Amino acid sequence: MSRNHIIDISEQPARLSMSDKCLTISCGKESAKKIPIGDVAVVVVSHPQVSYTQAVLSELASAGGVFITCDEKRLPNGMLVPLRANTVQTERFAAQAALGLPPRKRLWQQIVRKKIESQAIALETIQTSDFGLRALIPLVKSGDPTNVEARAARRYWSRLIDRDGFKRRVDDLDENQYLNYGYAVLRSIIARAICAAGLHPSIGLHHHNRYNAYCLADDLMEPLRPLVDYYVLETLVANDINELTSEGKNTLVAALLKRQLLGGQMRTLFDIASITTSSLAQVVSGECRTLDLPTLQFPSRAAI
Repeated sequence: MSRNHIIDISEQPARLSMSDKCLTISCGKESAKKIPIGDVAVVVVSHPQVSYTQAVLSELASAGGVFITCDEKRLPNGMLVPLRANTVQTERFAAQAALGLPPRKRLWQQIVRKKIESQAIALETIQTSDFGLRALIPLVKSGDPTNVEARAARRYWSRLIDRDGFKRRVDDLDENQYLNYGYAVLRSIIARAICAAGLHPSIGLHHHNRYNAYCLADDLMEPLRPLVDYYVLETLVANDINELTSEGKNTLVAALLKRQLLGGQMRTLFDIASITTSSLAQVVSGECRTLDLPTLQFPSRAAI
């Protein structure tokens, strides 16, 4: 079992407990599985008949892991992240909260530009053209006051999924189910890295919903969303896997967790999340002015 493992419990009832610093998963008459808690990055519980002890939540959080609960549709609806993951987090919390509006606007400009670039690369890989997305990148000003992000999104989704009637809507029971699931996994990886960098996930750069505890995670995941889009299309839709099944979720997670060619180097999403959040911590502390965001490079269909 490799480090940074994502465990999805959706197929059958189970009981989660701790034993000798290992997460123990018991399913009926099957032999219990034991995984060192330090090897677990994310636990996703979507089966309605899963029980777990308080020790599981406590030990997972102490080890820097994330716990995700799911609703009756088996889509993520809650997330537990560590409160203490960095020795200088109090100092960074204060600096993060004090970060002024101008630098936050500049950072959001950088994020949106990189997101549109990622969308352009995804379209070029899947549809052989960026359909004018790259031309929109220089139009994104500090804080994106003219909402170029939304203009790019409309063009992106209309070209990415070439099917009459498709719209990016959270509640639709089509490709959106897997997009939602993939984004939730990505969000948990980013949230975990934010805490490890000593930052607070609810203090966002652009997102600021008072009821959202993970505004910063929603900010920083934006440039990586097209990676989820790509694998939903190329590993699931291309193989006619449309219903949200355990097999489909496992296929998507496996694709997302393998090493990707990102920024010219073979890295995992965990690596990229750590690099990005660490660079934000440096911005917050005044050591630099820009984020270290990856340039996505998608494999050809034959290489998947």
